[in-house]
Amino acid sequence: MTTPTATYRVQFRNGMGFAEALRLVPYIKALGASHFYASPIYVATPGSTHGYDVTDHNHFDPELGGDTGFAELSAALKAAGLGLMLDIVPNHMAADFANAWWHSVVEWGADSPYARHFDIDWREPLTLPFLGQPFADCLAAGELSFGFDTERGVLGLKYYETIVPLHPSSYGMVLGEVTHPASREIASRAEAAQPGGADAFHAGILATLTGDTRETLEAAVAERAKTPGLLAAVHEAQRWRLNYWREARSHLSYRRFFEVTGLAGVRVEDLAVFEDVHRKTLDLVADGTLDALRIDHVDGLADPGGYLKQLRSRIGDTWLVVEKILESSETLPEDWAIEGTTGYEFIDALAGVLVDQRQADAFEDCYSASIKTRVDLDAERRQAKQQMLAVNFETEMTGLTDRAAALADLEQLALTAPDLRSAMAALITAFPVYRTYGNAEGQSQADQALLAEIAADATEQLPDCAEAIGFIVSLLKLEVSVSAKGAALDFTVRFQQLSGPIMAKALEDTLFYRRNRLLALNEVGGDPQSFGRPLSSFHDTMAARVTAQPEGLLATSTHDTKRGEDARARLYALSEAPALWAERVARWREMNAGLVKDFAGAPTPSAELEWLVYQALAGIWPLDSAAEISAILDDLRPRFLPYLTKVVREAKQFTNWVDIDEGYEEIIDAFGAGLFDAQNAAFFADFAEALQPFMRAGALNSLTQTVLKLTAPGIPDIYQGTEGWDFSLVDPDNRRPVDFDSHARNLAAIPDMPMSALVEGWHDGRIKQALLHRGLAARSEYPQLFTHGQYHPLEVTGDRSQHVIAFARRQGSGSAMIIAPRWTFDLLKEGDGLSIPAGQWGDTAVMLPDESGALRNVFADGEVRWQGRVPVADLLADVPVALLMSR
Repeated sequence: MTTPTATYRVQFRNGMGFAEALRLVPYIKALGASHFYASPIYVATPGSTHGYDVTDHNHFDPELGGDTGFAELSAALKAAGLGLMLDIVPNHMAADFANAWWHSVVEWGADSPYARHFDIDWREPLTLPFLGQPFADCLAAGELSFGFDTERGVLGLKYYETIVPLHPSSYGMVLGEVTHPASREIASRAEAAQPGGADAFHAGILATLTGDTRETLEAAVAERAKTPGLLAAVHEAQRWRLNYWREARSHLSYRRFFEVTGLAGVRVEDLAVFEDVHRKTLDLVADGTLDALRIDHVDGLADPGGYLKQLRSRIGDTWLVVEKILESSETLPEDWAIEGTTGYEFIDALAGVLVDQRQADAFEDCYSASIKTRVDLDAERRQAKQQMLAVNFETEMTGLTDRAAALADLEQLALTAPDLRSAMAALITAFPVYRTYGNAEGQSQADQALLAEIAADATEQLPDCAEAIGFIVSLLKLEVSVSAKGAALDFTVRFQQLSGPIMAKALEDTLFYRRNRLLALNEVGGDPQSFGRPLSSFHDTMAARVTAQPEGLLATSTHDTKRGEDARARLYALSEAPALWAERVARWREMNAGLVKDFAGAPTPSAELEWLVYQALAGIWPLDSAAEISAILDDLRPRFLPYLTKVVREAKQFTNWVDIDEGYEEIIDAFGAGLFDAQNAAFFADFAEALQPFMRAGALNSLTQTVLKLTAPGIPDIYQGTEGWDFSLVDPDNRRPVDFDSHARNLAAIPDMPMSALVEGWHDGRIKQALLHRGLAARSEYPQLFTHGQYHPLEVTGDRSQHVIAFARRQGSGSAMIIAPRWTFDLLKEGDGLSIPAGQWGDTAVMLPDESGALRNVFADGEVRWQGRVPVADLLADVPVALLMSR
């Protein structure tokens, strides 16, 4: 196995194809990454902006450059000595007719060779929820007809431009009364058609539909659609049913990805399906093209541990990480055959050490005073989960309830469906993590203990449902009669596939937009209730990584994070000055009071939403102080206003993506437009001036964050463009095209500039890029030291000891010492740069190990003699962070 020393993530699509990526290879190599980390590159739905809506797992997307483009990129990476890491999506595929597997399933129903590839309940017709109104209303409005798909060679039910393939057995219902000679030929072919011969059947239809034949047949079948009752009868004869898209909440016959009906769950737990999904990927691993894999949404799978075991058996020692959110003290299951996660827990650890824990109570008081209420975050979390269960995931809850009720009958227990539904809701609401990992062998001891804890919580909340709660837990533990084992396992799998989406949607996509005390904490894998942690907690967490996942990724930004890493680092600085920030917000609220309107008897936007607006805007405000306000607004307006719409819809309090309240959103839109109006220049001038100290402290947080990522146990992951300042919002803002030419020019100029000059010119971001460049070079030189080396906190003494993060990495005779500042808002009061005046450090010193010799300062072009006790002011005199390496 070739373990990366650093990965560089590139987002394909949105202007990035294989040809464009090819031009980045020299730059990524020069920056110092070891592996090119590619977002999904297999065929996706036409025009896809992200690639996770895969339609073909075994071909490269022609929109990216196809086989030729990939071959050229792969060859260039090999020539440059860069490994290739690929993000793959085993959990779901696009429920789109561009997906040949899905098209086959719709056409042939349960007889399709791909019927078992998707997680479909075939006890009923397949639901297709894309109608704009109920089927009967579409029929009455004349929105439905018959038509031929002249690309695929099928006859279908036509809804505007979409042609839904009919089962061949029903062709006669449409064509039987058509006198055209070709209709009899097609009907005859259809009568004899079988799923195994589908390609020949379709080819025969295409051969028939040529010239005038196509036009006359199209006209004939369209005329047939006018026959009273025929459309409804043909629809009733299919293996599918067309549904109003809003009905998917309450009824859907297939497992979906979260709430996305356009993404259908795939059954990779079935070995044949696993082979079909991974064929191309496994070939690329076998021939040495792929060096590493990232597995998307592993928690969505029926049996993640079993899947990873199967995958490992096929890829050998290929480096493998998974997208997995670890909550608080949660650890990875011991039997997972992986190197680690994609690193969201590292972001949480950074928040813990960089947010000023001393100010927790003061910040809470300021926040509560500003929004005029005290927030009970535990209660809010429960409420958000309950809303998801009752509304957004109603169809999944109904399916689980039916299964639980059937099992209760089988076990001869007098439990009602409503009690069972309430019990499941209480259990899922109580989950502190995404899911358990029970399989045919039962639950692990750790998960059994977790279930006991959850059951106690749920029973306390719903004592009247204690028996039903106990029964659900017994199902999850497979403690049932032999005759019920199979059904109980199916229930357990589906329950576990639901608890994760509920957690994600309730927290990340609901609560994180409702309660905004400190936005930097509202991050994937984060806990907004945890306002900083002791420094010792960070050290303990990093020391544990040496054993737990030394080769897992260390992320600071991804395509899914809620804001850019430097926006988040800047917002950490707000935690150091709560009173000052609250005073500024109060002033801005007064300046913009004329933009606030009444909605349903309440000021809109609410005080809570305004608190969010000023934080979010602070996070992305540009560093260029010379820029005209009008130019800044022109850049931010088209980014921020859609973000504001996303915020209110995700919060799901007054409007949402499904049930849009136009009146409410008009007020929000008007507020945003007024906020960014050129006539509001006085507010922005005040806003920009007030941000200056937070910007400086935030930039220093960013440098500390960067050096910690470079030196903590694990593999640094660099998201495209974040080698410079990254002041972005949530997607799609964080997936905007990157100016790689500018980054390449900056990198080329860095060797000719002293680090002190880069610190002085910190606004342009080259200091961050230089730290990455030098740090990655050190990692390449000593990969084992930084990946597997022991982690030891260093003692810091003096008045400002709590403002310093210091630790050592050791491997054999090699060692590295890392010293970085935190909580620097007050330390930076003098001047306008990032250098902390020596006087601010006072007698603060780092106690270096008792050895002899000299240390090379990687970031400052100098050396430090071993002295036992070294003043921090000396260590950070030229560059505000230090990486000291033994020679």
